[in-house]
Amino acid sequence: MASDTDLQATLLRLASSKMKPRDLLKATRKAHPKASKKEIVHAAFASLIAVADQDAEKALALQDFAIAERGD
Repeated sequence: MASDTDLQATLLRLASSKMKPRDLLKATRKAHPKASKKEIVHAAFASLIAVADQDAEKALALQDFAIAERGD
């Protein structure tokens, strides 16, 4: 299982405004195949908070992802 810190680092590395939420989930799962969707979304919210003041584009991409994927 991937740690929350590892998931956050992956999400920050992969997130971009051009990436759709579903594509970000797939790419993150490819890097961390044992991580659950819930863990990934939780890490996305944590990453969003961490990067909000530094990189608005990444923060917006992470926000879009976390909101789109938070529940079925």
